[in-house]
Amino acid sequence: MLEIKNKQQLIESYDQYKSLLNTRMGIAADDGAQMILVCGGTGCHASQSEKIVSDFQRIIDQHDLAGRVQVSIAGCFGFCEKGPIVEIFPEGIFYVQVKPEDVPELFEQHILKGKKVERLLYEDPAVKQKIENADDINFYRFQKRVALRNCGLINPEKVEEYIANGGYQALAKVLTEMSPTEVIDEMKKSGLRGRGGAGFSTGKKWEFARQYENPEKFIICNADEGDPGAFMDRSIMEGDSHSVIEGMAITAYAIGAHQGFVYIRAEYPLAVNRLQIALEQARACGMLGKNILESGFDFDIDIRLGAGAFVCGEETALIHSLEGRRGEPGTKPPFPAESGLWARPTIVNNVETLANIPVVFQRGADWFSEIGTQTSKGTKVFALAGKVNNVGLVEVPMGTTLREIIYEIGGGIKNGAAFKAAQTGGPSGGCIPAEYLDTPIDYESLASIGSMMGSGGMIIMSDQDCMVNLARFYMDFIVEESCGRCAPCRIGNKRMLEILTEITEGRGTEEYLEEMRLLSNTIMDTSLCGLGQTAPNPVLSTMKYFMDEYEAHIIDKRCPAGVCQKLLKYEILPEKCIGCTSCMRGCPVNCISGSVKKPHIIDQSKCIKCGMCMTRCKFSAIVRN
Repeated sequence: MLEIKNKQQLIESYDQYKSLLNTRMGIAADDGAQMILVCGGTGCHASQSEKIVSDFQRIIDQHDLAGRVQVSIAGCFGFCEKGPIVEIFPEGIFYVQVKPEDVPELFEQHILKGKKVERLLYEDPAVKQKIENADDINFYRFQKRVALRNCGLINPEKVEEYIANGGYQALAKVLTEMSPTEVIDEMKKSGLRGRGGAGFSTGKKWEFARQYENPEKFIICNADEGDPGAFMDRSIMEGDSHSVIEGMAITAYAIGAHQGFVYIRAEYPLAVNRLQIALEQARACGMLGKNILESGFDFDIDIRLGAGAFVCGEETALIHSLEGRRGEPGTKPPFPAESGLWARPTIVNNVETLANIPVVFQRGADWFSEIGTQTSKGTKVFALAGKVNNVGLVEVPMGTTLREIIYEIGGGIKNGAAFKAAQTGGPSGGCIPAEYLDTPIDYESLASIGSMMGSGGMIIMSDQDCMVNLARFYMDFIVEESCGRCAPCRIGNKRMLEILTEITEGRGTEEYLEEMRLLSNTIMDTSLCGLGQTAPNPVLSTMKYFMDEYEAHIIDKRCPAGVCQKLLKYEILPEKCIGCTSCMRGCPVNCISGSVKKPHIIDQSKCIKCGMCMTRCKFSAIVRN
């Protein structure tokens, strides 16, 4: 294992290993060496990417080409819609939806004969043309990768490759050239704000912890990502754990801490495994432990597994859980920077925030602050999901509009449907309607239209989605995940869920709308922590922008999107029904009557809206309203 004792040895290691990445990027491949990178994120991992790697390695060994051709797993490429992805360097040929059975053909045609396998290349759906390189695909072309800079480029299980891309250079600079005060000033100058949702100045947060005199301080990485549809932090941990470790070490030096913890949910086994490997490598090569780079600075990190409680994403609840207590939020002040883990000054930063920190000191605060907007600096990673063509992980400069993300990077709405709304900020966020498609995505702009940045979940909805049902879904999640400590959240959100359920099942009244408004204001004003204080956001935003759907559910007793099952109505078109009796025979409650070869009728009072009749009909004689 590589051992680095001082800054000079780190520089020498960088020079030694950087040729690896140069070959991948086509900078230095005079010897004909080739590198095959295979996406190793959770999605691709579940689609046998590990087998793709092992199959490539087996064929390489059979042809005795280990000295010229290498294959390696990499972090998440981000383009989840098209995984598993295989990229072959130095040409940078980008293959999508690769299966293990495609490996022999890829090796024979591309590696041995130098021919591209056309059928596995990405095809632009707009122009129906094959695209060979990732940089020419719109999904990547409009991104700017900072936090994700190493994901999909390096093997996350090899510290040498992290160093080859400039890894730990920022830590060396900080420990040997800067005082803790200078580090904090540089961070404040960069304008980096917390990416966990609150958006508080990272530098100011450090400054608060630094000013409290205590021989024992802590830095905690919040990797307890729990928003539905969010996978930003997981992907960074899986693809570039060393950047988080380096960010934590820099933070610890700035505030005077010597022990760090990564609080990560146990449902992320791949991320946990790769983090464990990275920690062992960092210790072995001298980037963690005693007297790091002969600077006199000691720092180490331990892992703590969370049980998957959404509320433990809140920093005080997380701290209580880490202490071995029930994961419930505490009152603030005092804030953790003053009295956190075991009543010691504690900084809690999320994964994406920490991954940005080494870049700030590598490239400089001025470089970082030039990205983004006046008040929201840098980039933001989003998990783009829902009814969008290009589902995946995207990173864009702050201030990029929702339209650019959905239509340029995301490739538009699936099946040519109309855009209805985007949900940002997870269960605590709000819905953004089509009229705000050109809103810049930054902290202040989202807040002004009733939503929030959150940790980065972005779920796209089409005209086939019901906004009332969406609000009910998020409220159901909140009720399930509430710790129950304070009555407004425990009781108020439960009542809100009951009202929404009544509305989606056709029993709603107009009085419910005012009751939900009053409940929302009370919950927001009196809940103990951020979970309760923001829980009504999905309800308030959908009521603000989609009141017509609430009225349709309450007054007309129908769901315009055809989603709420209890409000559906199945009818048989007599002009199309031939009386085959298939629907009648398939009905589980015998609510369909009629004679053979004559139109049938559905008894609406007995129908349970299961849709079995519509599924069985071969003549399109049954419609759903």
